[in-house]
Amino acid sequence: MSYYAEPITRLLEELERLPGIGPKSAQRLAFHILKGDDAAAGRLADAIVEVKQRIHFCSRCFNFAAEELCEYCADSERDSSVIVVVEEPRDVVAVERTGEFRGLYHVLQGAISPMDGIGPEQLRVHELIDRLADGTVTEVVAATNPNVEGETTALYLARLIKPLGVKVTRIASGLPVGGDLEYADEVTLGRALEARREM
Repeated sequence: MSYYAEPITRLLEELERLPGIGPKSAQRLAFHILKGDDAAAGRLADAIVEVKQRIHFCSRCFNFAAEELCEYCADSERDSSVIVVVEEPRDVVAVERTGEFRGLYHVLQGAISPMDGIGPEQLRVHELIDRLADGTVTEVVAATNPNVEGETTALYLARLIKPLGVKVTRIASGLPVGGDLEYADEVTLGRALEARREM
């Protein structure tokens, strides 16, 4: 038995399907929508419909795009000799926020995970190799997540790309700014020591 009218129950069910949204969060969001004015609910609905209709994957790097190419691939000012390889489109935003990188991207659409049945064939690896064929790219930076799947993916890419004569680098991982050494695990602290640089 539902405690709410059918339209509210349906809204709650749809909100709970979203990642990270449990029953309480769904309830909070639903009541926020109900309390708001009709215009606000319409804008939210329109934004959802528009993003589903207009956004697709970039034909070159597989980032999200509104046109054929994403804004990074379409920008002729970016350094086309360096490609940062990431797992998901949200990782592109994380790298861009640093303000430190002016090259191009390649989004794999995941990471190698045999437990989940994801191998290189399910990722955009073939398309990455195709991008390296013309000799423009001199370095590929593996910026996959620092977990088992990300490390496996980075190692696989390195073995595949190095024979092509393209330099393969890996982003450093280590201690976060503001962190204390005593709370760092051994693997993180070990990586921080390995990636040390001269001051």
